[in-house]
Amino acid sequence: MEYDIRQLAPVRVVYLRYKGPFGPALGEFWQEVFTPWQKAMGLVNKVTYGVALDDPASTPAAECRYDACVEVSAEYPVREPARAAELAGGSYAVAQFHGTAADVGPAWGAFFAQLQAEGKQPSGPCFERYAADYAMDPASGTFHAELCIPL
Repeated sequence: MEYDIRQLAPVRVVYLRYKGPFGPALGEFWQEVFTPWQKAMGLVNKVTYGVALDDPASTPAAECRYDACVEVSAEYPVREPARAAELAGGSYAVAQFHGTAADVGPAWGAFFAQLQAEGKQPSGPCFERYAADYAMDPASGTFHAELCIPL
């Protein structure tokens, strides 16, 4: 897998948390919970992030946490049920992803394995970054994201 090492700036986000098994349920969370909330809050056409807080290889599926986030200004007023956080800036390995929801897990696995084989260790939570003009192809179910692993 090809990737670049980039310096990313810290980003303030507001998020809704999902807890449970990764996989198809995450797509349902985005579609049924996060996206309607995002629209209701007027936070469309902004960069979004999916932050995996737990490693599903070492955390029981029911305990895995994932934050669906949207980038906001420092002045944005946070209202329940959302919470605010800052995604850390710093050095990240960034790979381009293009595929379906079923392809994301294997892509992450391959990316982590490659970095480990190269002697690079993650230094915090990884995330997917989605462009402000994100769109899923309705015919194929494919989409584009950046896979970001802090080093």
